[in-house]
Amino acid sequence: MSAAVASEYVRLMIHREGDGPGAAERAMTKLEARYGIGFWTLDHFRKRKAKTCDVALFARIKAAFIDHCGAQAARLIQEAEIAQAVTPNDDVAAIQDEIRALQARLAAAQGKAKRAA
Repeated sequence: MSAAVASEYVRLMIHREGDGPGAAERAMTKLEARYGIGFWTLDHFRKRKAKTCDVALFARIKAAFIDHCGAQAARLIQEAEIAQAVTPNDDVAAIQDEIRALQARLAAAQGKAKRAA
């Protein structure tokens, strides 16, 4: 599979997991513990040094990325629910509906990723 796509998935996960400049190592440690993808493998893809990516590793990275996106969607739903509790708003309700639709698509993608792995 594409090493460039896998590198982009890894870079996005590290960026979202990090809490500021210089946090890449901590983020990679967290991602390693959560998804079982080695620290140095993540580092290799983060730095875009990987020229190839075998199918099994690509599937694991893609599944981790989908799970990571699902966790972000859950956080967004929680924030929207808090905002709705403070001040009900039709726009926020519409955004919640869109996020729930995205969560359904992510769940379907997770099912496909698990069957492929």
